[in-house]
Amino acid sequence: MNGLIPVLIIMFPVKIGECMNGIKFPETIQLPQPQYDRRSSVESALLERRSIRTFSDEPVTLAEVSQLLWAAQGVTHRRGFRTAPSAGALYPLEIFIVAAKVTGLDAGIYKYKPGSHELSKIVGGEKRTDLCRAALNQSTVKNAPVVILFCAVYQRTAVKYGQRGIRYVHMEVGHSAQNICLQAVSLGLGTVPIGAFRDDKVKKILNCEADEEPLYIMPVGRLVEK
Repeated sequence: MNGLIPVLIIMFPVKIGECMNGIKFPETIQLPQPQYDRRSSVESALLERRSIRTFSDEPVTLAEVSQLLWAAQGVTHRRGFRTAPSAGALYPLEIFIVAAKVTGLDAGIYKYKPGSHELSKIVGGEKRTDLCRAALNQSTVKNAPVVILFCAVYQRTAVKYGQRGIRYVHMEVGHSAQNICLQAVSLGLGTVPIGAFRDDKVKKILNCEADEEPLYIMPVGRLVEK
């Protein structure tokens, strides 16, 4: 047989979230398709944008979370380009959410997968109190129905741009955070970017990889009626 050795490959069906030989496959949640034709204008969103730290007790929907995540880092082109500009199209940002009161989504921590527009579940359960402590006890983190967090893998950008790549990463997270701010206005929601927190505590809560560094915390919720 010309030195070739036949190999038999056996496939075992494994459901997402099940274990096989000690390896657990993460549970994934397909997000609703984002909308691209809302009537609100960029100008009106810019005019109305404010830092909102107080939210009502109402939940947000999975469709709204989907829209916010797409606004932050959604794929908008067949070549993988996204809603926010990225130096060299290297996309160093990773987005997590801490969900508590999201209709159609169990409480827990999830990671956003832009390419497939889905969430990968990291851990279940209520985690806002832990995150609030890590954010120096800022109550807006504990009271928000969902919290969006940005982390960065600096090496993705620095491998091409060196030390200056760190600056580019910080620019990019600003672009993405502003996208969330404006999308929140369009949805009738409020948010505030937070940079004061204990990095090591946040990394532990999110179960970050060693090279994922937290940059922003953005609590999101419904506006309190005046």
